[in-house]
Amino acid sequence: MRKAVLYILVLISGVLFTARLFYLQVFDGASDSLDKNNAIKIMYDYPQRGYMFDRNNKLLVSNQPSYDVMVIPKDVKPLDTLEFCRLLKITNEEFKEILRKARVYSPRLPSVVVPQLNKADYASLSEKMHKYEGFYIQRRSLREYQVDHSANVMGYIAEVNNAIIQKNPYYQMGELIGTAGVEKEYEDVLRGEKGVKYIQKDRFNRDIGPYKDGIYDTLPTRGKDIQLTIDATLQKYGQELMINKRGGIVAIEPATGEILALITAPSYDPALLVGRDRSRNFTKLWYDTIAKPLYDRVLMGEYPPGSPFKALTALIALEEQAISESEIVNCQGGYHFGRRVLRCHHRGPVSMVSSIANSCNTYFCTVYKSTMDKYPNPQEGIDHWRAHLSSFGLGDFLGYDLPSGKRGNIPTSTYYNRIHQYPQHRWSSLATISNSIGQGEVLLTPIQMANFTAVIANRGFYYTPHIIKNIIGPDTIPGKFKEKHYSTVSAEHFEPVVEGMHQVYERGTAASIRIPGIEICGKTGTAENYTRINGKRMQLTDHSIFVAFAPKDDPKIAIAVFVENGYWGSRWAGRIAGLMIEKYLKGEITRTDMEKFVLNGSLEAEYAKPYSGQPFTINR
Repeated sequence: MRKAVLYILVLISGVLFTARLFYLQVFDGASDSLDKNNAIKIMYDYPQRGYMFDRNNKLLVSNQPSYDVMVIPKDVKPLDTLEFCRLLKITNEEFKEILRKARVYSPRLPSVVVPQLNKADYASLSEKMHKYEGFYIQRRSLREYQVDHSANVMGYIAEVNNAIIQKNPYYQMGELIGTAGVEKEYEDVLRGEKGVKYIQKDRFNRDIGPYKDGIYDTLPTRGKDIQLTIDATLQKYGQELMINKRGGIVAIEPATGEILALITAPSYDPALLVGRDRSRNFTKLWYDTIAKPLYDRVLMGEYPPGSPFKALTALIALEEQAISESEIVNCQGGYHFGRRVLRCHHRGPVSMVSSIANSCNTYFCTVYKSTMDKYPNPQEGIDHWRAHLSSFGLGDFLGYDLPSGKRGNIPTSTYYNRIHQYPQHRWSSLATISNSIGQGEVLLTPIQMANFTAVIANRGFYYTPHIIKNIIGPDTIPGKFKEKHYSTVSAEHFEPVVEGMHQVYERGTAASIRIPGIEICGKTGTAENYTRINGKRMQLTDHSIFVAFAPKDDPKIAIAVFVENGYWGSRWAGRIAGLMIEKYLKGEITRTDMEKFVLNGSLEAEYAKPYSGQPFTINR
């Protein structure tokens, strides 16, 4: 019996020792302790980022090889810094500062000394790297752009900062991350997964091979390719049309919500933010506070929508039964209220269709007032009006898949109560009458303008605008982009508004820029543009706005064009919209006269003015 107990004790002890040894060699070795082991050097193997293609499978972004000089501070030995700095093309002071920051970050983990060497610099430096202990060259891939446009869509990649590292431990100092546009929004898809190699070192700090024969090493996983919804040909054409102008173009496929073009101007060549000159180029772009090439006007710019907003005023009035489509309003050249006049370029009787075609201010002020006044007080009227507009995606973020954006502004009764708080929040519909024609406190982004145009094209619904068409692999497109969003306006009320927008081209404010062979529904707009100069409110040259969709009965494209200081709607924005529509639907341009006017036209002289003209009221 005693022998049996002794055997059992020996057996149990042996099992415990074996289990502990197995744990120390396998599980504990594979833990984070490897990162702290002075006898092991960690090398990362970076994957290629996924490619980007346009909707027609045209390659937009690929990769090119790049080489970073890395340092592990604890392994650095005395060296000829003058020679090394000459090879790296940096100053001795810069070198010292780089090493200081690397030690602060981690003495054991690698940090970047000089990023993104080109092939020539790599070739001359690699032969001499053996002289500089603690330094090595690491290969990775950088973006290579196949187009010189769409920088605001694709975005760019840049080195991570401390805030990102603390938030996401996946990243290490010197690594790259998507910082804007699609690169940022789909970073987790595009980046792939980096591989890791653990190198055993001897007591003389020399590499002697893979740690434990590489059982803990991992291979990199390439990032997934993605297909965008944009049409590269249309995007390039739109960028050309916007040369020497400021503003933007947004084109959407109404049936899907896919963004066909997303153009902001001025823009920049995305290749400027690749390579060793990236930092210098980015600084120039960042400090260009006049043209603001890094500012995405179509997503971030909030503007008064002007006369295109009248289509929404009409739809809400019909839904609220404040007016019928056949009801006549007599225009006397402007809408009079108190001592003020909202002047109009139209005179005579108008119905809904003709008022849209001729952009009659009097008509829309009248129907807006009728809509507000059907409620017991203006507060209720404004809040019902705002609820309708919210169903068109206005006054809030649309939910598209790009990282930047603004809400715009659709004012509430609370806002007006705060302004008119004495005496006792007394204000009437006339206090907000400018809303009826897209002025006043109403602000929209160009993508919101394009989206409400898509709602009209669809006769009452929209899909959330999005830039992703396909993730190549097992991933699927988020379901929210396949969900219909219905407006609060009944479908039957859209037909007179659609016909009015069609008449804009047939006999209205855009008759002179008609495109042969295409039934376009559109709306011109001129938005007042104010600024403050030396404390005084001054009116600058008006903004040119145009929204449209085509064809009328089977819409393939809905578009919004905004040109800052572009005078009136049909002068710049209307022409650009027509050309974009024809380019997309036909693939060629027949109105070469319009094309020549736009391509050769410039507003740079207008932008150079500190102010222009005296205050005046115009909205057509």
